[in-house]
Amino acid sequence: MSRASVVLSLVAITTTFASAPGYAAQPSIVAVDGTLCDLTRTLAGSSAKVTCLIPPGGDPHGYRLKPSDRQALSRAALVVHIGFGLTPSAKKISSSGKIVAVGEVALPAYRGNDPHVWHSPANTAAIVKVVANNLAPILPADERSALAARASKAQAVLANLDQWGASQVNGLPQPKRVLVTDHKAYSHLTDRYGIEQITMLDSYTTGGVLRPSSLKKITEAVKASEAKTIFAGSVPTTKTLKRISRSTGLPIASTPLYAEGLAPGQSAVSTATLNICTFVKGQGGSCDRVVAEQLGTQWKAIR
Repeated sequence: MSRASVVLSLVAITTTFASAPGYAAQPSIVAVDGTLCDLTRTLAGSSAKVTCLIPPGGDPHGYRLKPSDRQALSRAALVVHIGFGLTPSAKKISSSGKIVAVGEVALPAYRGNDPHVWHSPANTAAIVKVVANNLAPILPADERSALAARASKAQAVLANLDQWGASQVNGLPQPKRVLVTDHKAYSHLTDRYGIEQITMLDSYTTGGVLRPSSLKKITEAVKASEAKTIFAGSVPTTKTLKRISRSTGLPIASTPLYAEGLAPGQSAVSTATLNICTFVKGQGGSCDRVVAEQLGTQWKAIR
């Protein structure tokens, strides 16, 4: 047999294997939002290629689809995003694959106006279930049991995260369970753990404009609480937040709360523990970092 014939035979065999059941190319998944991307990658493992559109630190509210995003979307067998209007550009997504607003499926009864639903570990666990249910049909049959195992491990870590979070917050005296920040992005966290939330710009201004009358109302509300710290949702700290800090006499936490996605270099679970520790320590409490790190390690170990 000539060399050319051998090459042609190998190509034919490779093509046959690639098209046969169990040898299909990896399905392509697109996850729009940062935290959701980590959840999807954790569940998919090596059985699918997951593309993330919004990088860590990116703002989902103002995100615009790039040409490279549209290419990834056109090839995707599944596209997942949180929903609830978190990423307005998600409404413009076009794909031949299935598009799922996983947050809306996971929390069908939610009628609030805070789309940052993953700040409650219980909500995140519900989202994991929805993502896994939509991943299963597009994976090869022999990969589905591994997916179910990863989903079960993820649910277990999130349940432990929820218990750990409650324990940290409960270590604070009730009056000090107050979260002062600029915008309403943590209502799912505060509702889950019984924390009072003071969203200064959303509650006391019109369109986020800090007028003297607004500053007076904010100052009175914050001073009437037992807040010890103002928590920023971004870095660097805005001039508006610095102005409120001067007026109230409260310091701004040196570490921000990560509202929109993952902290740099962190996972969904380690970002959650970082946010909770930042809040608890800012309000004068202590945080169990040993268990927090264990939870992060357990999450990363899911394969």
